[in-house]
Amino acid sequence: MCNNEDLQENENQPLWTKNAEFADRNTRLDKFWGTALEEEGISRGKVKDWIKAGFAGINGRVCKKPNQKLMGNEELTLKGETEFTSLVPENLPLEIIYNDGKIAVINKPDGLTTHPAPSCPTGTLVHRMIHHFPEIRGMDGWRPGIVHRLDKFTSGLICIALNEHDRLAMSTAFAEREVSKAYLAIVHGVPERKFGEIDLPMGRHPVHKTKMAVVLKGGRDARSEYEVLWADPAGRASLVKVKIFTGRTHQIRVHMAHIGHPLLGDQVYGSMPHAAWEQDHPRLAKLAGRQMLHAYSLAFTHPESGEELDFTQAPPTDFIDMLKALDKSVQRAGLIGMPCGGKSAVLKILANQKIPTFSADESVARSYEKDGSGWELLRQRFGNRFIDNESGSIDKPALFAAMRENEDLRREVMNIIYPIVQHDVEEFFKTNTDEPLAVAEVPLLLEGGWHTKGVVDAVIGVRCPEKKRTEELREKRGIDPETLAVFDSWQWDEKSKLDCCTAIIENDADFNKLDSETARILEVLKGLRKDKETSFENYLEKLFTPAEN
Repeated sequence: MCNNEDLQENENQPLWTKNAEFADRNTRLDKFWGTALEEEGISRGKVKDWIKAGFAGINGRVCKKPNQKLMGNEELTLKGETEFTSLVPENLPLEIIYNDGKIAVINKPDGLTTHPAPSCPTGTLVHRMIHHFPEIRGMDGWRPGIVHRLDKFTSGLICIALNEHDRLAMSTAFAEREVSKAYLAIVHGVPERKFGEIDLPMGRHPVHKTKMAVVLKGGRDARSEYEVLWADPAGRASLVKVKIFTGRTHQIRVHMAHIGHPLLGDQVYGSMPHAAWEQDHPRLAKLAGRQMLHAYSLAFTHPESGEELDFTQAPPTDFIDMLKALDKSVQRAGLIGMPCGGKSAVLKILANQKIPTFSADESVARSYEKDGSGWELLRQRFGNRFIDNESGSIDKPALFAAMRENEDLRREVMNIIYPIVQHDVEEFFKTNTDEPLAVAEVPLLLEGGWHTKGVVDAVIGVRCPEKKRTEELREKRGIDPETLAVFDSWQWDEKSKLDCCTAIIENDADFNKLDSETARILEVLKGLRKDKETSFENYLEKLFTPAEN
């Protein structure tokens, strides 16, 4: 199979060592190495040249046949000629978390490649390491001290060994899954379950060879566990902690994408969601200049002392800024009050100030039009009983009269219409997610229990003197006293409504007073947003500060 000669040592050539597994059985040698070294920018053609030149080994023997088929249980080595001739120390910052002369732990910034490769011969973590730790220069060719790696755009904790003995020991510990690793990731959407396990094998993507994927056949075991730590109020994204039990290439990115929640900023495994974000949320998309992944915790046994070491590192500024921006999701305010109390006037004041507004009455009116959602559901339930013969839409006077006469029918109609309006309100808030504030006027918001279901963040009430409401404002609306009394009977009394409110607008004078009152309440809402922002900052600080043992 191979030449009966030993591989020759050459310190000027980088050396890669891999163990072929059963899944690699019948794979060509050049294909195996071409796949293994893709991320380092090495083409399969270059690999083939190196094999022909005698730089490849199988179980310690030279193999010059690129098409040599693997048995699936060999130790493979490959040496490559490189365009760079030496590792030159680079005097650049390195955040050293721990260093005892044997082992060091570093907080790697995003955008920094772990070790040199033909596609990245300089400017790597290794080049900085050999400046700060010159004793490692004689170790392991082009990867001195490296026992595991992080993707270029992944930030966080990485362990390095400062001598060959400890490098081998730590490499074994990682290979045998004796090291505990947990990451923080910000992902698209919110997983349905707060806790989840992903135990799905991974391998090269069957079509896009530069990508990894969950594969049904021929993959290597890959296991991850995730926990949802926080969810964006608008449901756009969530913060998850992911513990990995295997160390497959791009494991977290592939696993989270596979369950429908790719990482923010990951244009490889989440290209479609990222493109949608760039269109729908350009401000947030700009904050995701990389995949939002951070190596948060690392725990292992010291290879010499046997001490149990456990490190955590809070995520960097860009990670925190993204979470803060997500938490600034629109403040969802509901506007309520008694019929003819001035809610519509307040809504107009808000709209004139360019604050997004929603009217439940208008939503219901749209749904009552022919082929509208309310029209369709009412027609399914009552046939053509409430269909206007001329317009084909819902005959609102006829429906109102029937609801007035039959309480059971009224409740049934409300149970049909409530979900339609709630859906419209939720879509309204989603549409205005990037706005500071959006206000939905929903007369029966409290009666529907929306304030307890998380549909709104604040409830603003409009209080109006009874005489003004039942006389002046009623007459402006063209509603007769009997009809107003019916509307009142379908709602909670004013005191019960206002007791549930976050703040109250007094509509007890002229329009100028109402405008002033509305401005006052806007300041109250602004203060609530500021308090929420401060509270969230404190929450993040506590979340990323490990509890003392």
